[in-house]
Amino acid sequence: MIDIHYEIGNLVDYAVRKKLIEEDDRIYATNGVLEVLKENTYVQSRKKPSQEPVEEILERIRRWAVENNKVENDANEFLDLLDTRIMGVFIARPSMFIKEFWKHYQESPAKATEFYYEFSKNANYIRQQRVAKDVKWTHDTPYGSLDMTINLSKPEKDPRAIALASRGVVEGQDKYPKCLLCKENEGYAGRVDHPARQNLRIIPLSLNNEEWYMQYSPYVYFNEHCIVFKGSHDPMKITKDTIQRLLDFVALFPHYMLGSNADLPRVGGSILTHDHFQGGDYTFAMAKAKEYDEIIIQEAGVEMVKLYWPMSVLRLKSDSIEKLVEASDRMIRQWKNYTDMKVNVRSHTGEEEHNTITPIVRFRNGRYEVDLILRNNRKDEQHPYGIFHSHEKYHHIKRENIGLIECLGLAVLPSRLRNEMHALKDKLVERDMDGIYSDETLKKHGDFARRIIEENQSIDQANALDILYSEIGKVFLNVLENCGVFKKDEEGEQAFQRCFEVMYESIKA
Repeated sequence: MIDIHYEIGNLVDYAVRKKLIEEDDRIYATNGVLEVLKENTYVQSRKKPSQEPVEEILERIRRWAVENNKVENDANEFLDLLDTRIMGVFIARPSMFIKEFWKHYQESPAKATEFYYEFSKNANYIRQQRVAKDVKWTHDTPYGSLDMTINLSKPEKDPRAIALASRGVVEGQDKYPKCLLCKENEGYAGRVDHPARQNLRIIPLSLNNEEWYMQYSPYVYFNEHCIVFKGSHDPMKITKDTIQRLLDFVALFPHYMLGSNADLPRVGGSILTHDHFQGGDYTFAMAKAKEYDEIIIQEAGVEMVKLYWPMSVLRLKSDSIEKLVEASDRMIRQWKNYTDMKVNVRSHTGEEEHNTITPIVRFRNGRYEVDLILRNNRKDEQHPYGIFHSHEKYHHIKRENIGLIECLGLAVLPSRLRNEMHALKDKLVERDMDGIYSDETLKKHGDFARRIIEENQSIDQANALDILYSEIGKVFLNVLENCGVFKKDEEGEQAFQRCFEVMYESIKA
């Protein structure tokens, strides 16, 4: 039987220990938790606090809430709404938190983000035990070591919650907040179709003399994975302003990289309706890619190189933000109207545009860098999902858009793969191809499995999973190569060189 009074005291002690509240706040915070749980009495336990991670304390409170009919049912959506509201009791008002952040910033930008990131974990906004469930490994390639993840931290929707949400979802202009990236999420109580955010605090920034905000991703894919979003709910658009905003941010936080998803369907991210960036304190494989064909453009005050990477990337370097913005703008405008049908690159079909950019910026070795990943979203009969998109034969592993993080060399793969690969492992060991093709879940992996069996004569329980994960890494590399507009063959390199020369002339002019 769960002693809820002990668990409340346990949680309050955790909040004091992690400096979410002060010692003098204990009674006030205890009463706040009692109010959330609709409890009118409290007897302080004599038992010592457990010193456990917050998720374990909250898990017992969640179970107690189910047993005592404090929630609709035990669907994860309802329990997350509850425990987020509980954690909101311990969180300082935005004005106080912002002052604390900039106080740390005076010591150093890195100290400020370290403080902010630790707060986000301590407040259970980043649910560390869920994030820790993600499956991670690396895959070596000629381009460098790719980071591979199967994302398990984002919980699947419970059908009961979906059914209830469908009765009360607010659509269109009246929806509040308009999306998950709007500033109005700060402190929002949530609902079954929208997560609670009482434990979220956001930091206001001025980028390109505009209102922007920073927060951390609750599903951190890499160290200090932040999201930087516009104050107004404006759609994504890659322009000169985009580069200025990105570089303004890195000038504020030079230990972070920051990038933007592309702004067109099929090559953009999952949210195109609200302009935003992603970044953090992490060095991706693409940042370490070999540079070649270096050229210093004296007239523009920048250096331009190609990257040896499965996607087509041009890198600009300069110690001047102003010069980088101007050079990047010229290249973006040039690329948006660039056509080379020898390699299937067409900028427009009628009024529909196809070319865009996935830009990334960083500060390194005393200079700013802007990486421009060339993207094209055109499709045809042979490739209905996109000519430069994951080809259909790889959709059993990865069908979704290849966004910013994956362009950089970190695969974010669907959670279904963990169970599917464990089931496939047993079939591979048994060399049971009939069993694979007759299984509704596994048959999509049939050709993939057949090739693995043909190429690996000694598959057993000890090595089968490692072989499977290595093969998934090969698939991800192939997907990145699919997305490259200029392929790494003789024809593709010649086409890339033609584009490189056009870009050079656009900057030099």
